[in-house]
Amino acid sequence: MDVLKRALTILRRKQVEARTGLSRSSIYLKVSKGTFPPPVSLGGGRAVGWIESEIDAWLAACIEKSRKGA
Repeated sequence: MDVLKRALTILRRKQVEARTGLSRSSIYLKVSKGTFPPPVSLGGGRAVGWIESEIDAWLAACIEKSRKGA
């Protein structure tokens, strides 16, 4: 059950910035290049968020790549 709950946790942009250390413009640049998880629409206007588990997976991949010296 915890896995399902975590998969459905939505992070807002400021939370993603704090967790990744990336700026707003860097996040959207990486999204446009396909190297960062895309946001999901939260309905009504421009509100978006990111799925926490996708951000965690992206961070884990960055750490692994860094550790391998790639």
